[in-house]
Amino acid sequence: MAMISRGGWFFPSQLHCPSLQTKLFGVKNGGRPQKWGLHSKRLAISATYSQTRGISDVIQDRINKLPKLVEDVVQTSVDTGPRGVIRLAQGIQATVVVGSEWLSEISKSANTSGDSLAGLQFGLLSPTYLRRLFERMGATYIKLGQFIASTPTLFPADYVKEFQNCFDKAPAVPFREIEAILQQELKQPLENIYEYIDPVPIASASIAQVHGARLRGSQEEVVIKVLKPGIEDFLIADLNFLYIVARTLEFLSPQVSRTSLVGIVGDIRESMLEEVDFQKEAANIESFRDYLETTGLTRQATAPKVYYHCSTKRVLTMQRLYGVPLTDLDSIRSVVSSPEASLITALNVWFGSLLACETFHADVHAGNLWLLRDGRIGFLDFGIVGRISPRTWAAVETFLTSITSGQYEAMATSLIQMGATTNNIDVRSFAVDLEKIFSSIQDLDSELIIAASRRPNNATISTNIAIDEQQMNALFLDVVRVSEAYGLKFPREFALLMKQLLYFDRYTRLLAPNLNMLKDDRIEIGSNRRNYGSSMDTIYNV
Repeated sequence: MAMISRGGWFFPSQLHCPSLQTKLFGVKNGGRPQKWGLHSKRLAISATYSQTRGISDVIQDRINKLPKLVEDVVQTSVDTGPRGVIRLAQGIQATVVVGSEWLSEISKSANTSGDSLAGLQFGLLSPTYLRRLFERMGATYIKLGQFIASTPTLFPADYVKEFQNCFDKAPAVPFREIEAILQQELKQPLENIYEYIDPVPIASASIAQVHGARLRGSQEEVVIKVLKPGIEDFLIADLNFLYIVARTLEFLSPQVSRTSLVGIVGDIRESMLEEVDFQKEAANIESFRDYLETTGLTRQATAPKVYYHCSTKRVLTMQRLYGVPLTDLDSIRSVVSSPEASLITALNVWFGSLLACETFHADVHAGNLWLLRDGRIGFLDFGIVGRISPRTWAAVETFLTSITSGQYEAMATSLIQMGATTNNIDVRSFAVDLEKIFSSIQDLDSELIIAASRRPNNATISTNIAIDEQQMNALFLDVVRVSEAYGLKFPREFALLMKQLLYFDRYTRLLAPNLNMLKDDRIEIGSNRRNYGSSMDTIYNV
């Protein structure tokens, strides 16, 4: 029976129906109740008692949980140590700087339209200013921004789109500091290991820096990936702070606890700590190399060899591979006669690894997927990986098949099977909404054909430029948005998988415009994985 509040009292909603009032209380023509008055008072007293008891239970529940919260906060603070104080001071400084920028733009926008001002009203919690704050806070928060950008299943669309701009770039650390870390980690003179280390980095990101080198004795060309100084301390302090905030919010608000905020922070923590542990990255590489060896694919693709005698948790020495990104069409044509064949190889190798390996490469952007000088496909940087169960893959495969066949009810069913929900979903209605989204893709394809025809000498490059990463993410966000409207929540692995497929879609448009990777018989999406069966269930969480 529904309850309606009246001045702090709670009554059954039917009692506010005039006909029922007449029956129960003898109310006629707007008069006062003629009988059952005592009964109505008892109902009110009973309702008030129930309400008071409910509040009391909530308070008691909070009191019971308070010692555990205090214990967690104290223990986390102890684990963080003095570095927490340093990060707090840096956080205050960053907040002041970005807050000043917000106040300045507020003052400039005072005389503008309401729509312009509305975008600034949330202050540092708005997507733009939160992204700026994260960038000022450094490595941990840049990685957190990237996690948000790559996880549209967990975060609002506005934030996902804004954090696409949170690029993983950072100034290079002086080489003397890199040398000091190498010396500390490898515990012997560097000249005993390396004949030469280039002091100018090949790349510098928020958490690591990469230098070219040559091994002493074998003369093999290698790259050395080195964790930047102080990153681990900052990372632990920042993640512990996020944990304390999440625990406190869940304690204070039952609504927040239902969002599993602590669980989300835990996922972020696990993902980030894996990325700064180069021993885990080395294990990911070895797993992929074993897969290539076992399946006889070493002539088609490779991953860098790891040199364990000069690798640690903070240092990773790998074989140096030479090649070009899959977006460099002119260079690819100078290496192979058929860019399309190379792309098909890359697709088959990656699809085959989804369940053949314990983890799959979850960051196949152009910087990590190359055509090597010898014609093989090179998979680089295994810092970001995903895990998928056979059950989830079965739903993904149905989803992909339904895209090409236009069977939107099958697509809707596969998404329902994949997502966590307690709702009874109208499959037909869901299918209609999905069809609207994918019909917009066909319109986009038509626009690309027109754009390509205007530049006939450079049509495929024009096509590649027209489809950028933000457009691809926007498509996936539309699918997620519609699905969430039906109460669906997808596992993070689905987002990782779909993002890689969108990368491959981009390569397809550039290297093989007439190829349909979901329909072409030369591309094996599902058959390789059906052979693993229940034996893989012991490895993955199904």
